[in-house]
Amino acid sequence: MAGDLFKALADPTRRTILDELTERSGQTLFEICARLSMKHRLGISRQAVSQHLAVLEAAGLVESRREGRYKFHDLNTAPLRRIAERWLAPDPSGPEESTP
Repeated sequence: MAGDLFKALADPTRRTILDELTERSGQTLFEICARLSMKHRLGISRQAVSQHLAVLEAAGLVESRREGRYKFHDLNTAPLRRIAERWLAPDPSGPEESTP
């Protein structure tokens, strides 16, 4: 699972999509494409954005929901929190002192 997460985060376009969903969650594919084009000057097709969203969904970073004929995309930060908790957990024995 962590491999999918890091693969999803490795691409700069996917990170930009996540930035946009952080700013405003619940966007449709059309809205995401428009923001990428207008705000970030990315000339990327709807199909390419859809494929990026699929990778982000597979990693658990994006969740989608259907309302009628629209599909909304929401940011899910739970996988990032699990990674942070995995490596940033407090050490029960206390901090180690480094010796030169």
